[in-house]
Amino acid sequence: MKFSTEELIDGIQSGNKRLIAKAITLVESKKAEHRVQAEDLLKKIMPLTGNSVRVGVTGVPGAGKSTFIENFGRLVIAQGKKVAVLAIDPSSAINKGSILGDKTRMEELAKEENAFIRPSPSSGFLGGVANTTFETMMICEAAGYDYILIETVGVGQSEVLVADITDVFLFLKIIGGGDELQGIKRGIMEMVDLIFINKVDQDNLQKAKNTRLELKRALDFIPPKEKGWKIPVLLGSALHNEGLQDVYDKIFEFIDLKKKTGRFDEIRVQQAEKRFEYWVQEYILSLMKKSNTVEEAYHMHKKNASAMVSNPSTEAKLFVEKFLSNENKD
Repeated sequence: MKFSTEELIDGIQSGNKRLIAKAITLVESKKAEHRVQAEDLLKKIMPLTGNSVRVGVTGVPGAGKSTFIENFGRLVIAQGKKVAVLAIDPSSAINKGSILGDKTRMEELAKEENAFIRPSPSSGFLGGVANTTFETMMICEAAGYDYILIETVGVGQSEVLVADITDVFLFLKIIGGGDELQGIKRGIMEMVDLIFINKVDQDNLQKAKNTRLELKRALDFIPPKEKGWKIPVLLGSALHNEGLQDVYDKIFEFIDLKKKTGRFDEIRVQQAEKRFEYWVQEYILSLMKKSNTVEEAYHMHKKNASAMVSNPSTEAKLFVEKFLSNENKD
């Protein structure tokens, strides 16, 4: 059944999870007619957005991201808040669909009336997020969700892009999981706002404390991302609900600091600008492919690049210059 934009907006505002999901599906769609309605929907809900705390949760596979989000989400709900979870699953290379299905791994949170969980395939999009994650956040904010938790695919060199759409970037670590080197990579450490060493128990408590000390030393060599904020390195166990209240308190403290310094609104503006730049590139490429002449040139230069006739960057430059010269003639 097709819903009008007004019906979807009414459903979003009333907290109808079915219609919220329909709105997100519309925004994720690549069909031309769906894109037109999605743009109209997003434009109309903009006045209802911007009131949530956006938290990115990243870490290597096995760090316990889903367990952390489930129990942290329940803790947030216990504080009288509403929580939306955008779980970005790695995509199948065959059908582009989600592989892991995070909703099935957060059964208890899914039962909560004030929780909304949306697994989305990354569809090959780098950065640990899906290409419409930002727009999906807007829908969840319009629906009145106070906290939006984004679970990324995993941590890696491209995963830091999740920091471009969130207010807090939380990095989960585990002891003895082979991610010690990953944990102190400068690229990741420059982006994090909070570190939580997960799966800590009596057997590995001393190792966890040693890791915390190493991380703090590493952080001392990195210029602070936010003036006046020393990145906390917390210990705990998401499975046993240990240390989660500390995380909640530190997130509140961090957001409060950014609002007092004016950085909160400043960063939100920068994030919107980056999304603008992303969609400019997407729409330009889409427009290019609508022209038969341009599409032929696109495939010719692409073939030259794949056959290594010349450097791929050179072929890309030649193609873009050809497209722009054709546009100028028109």
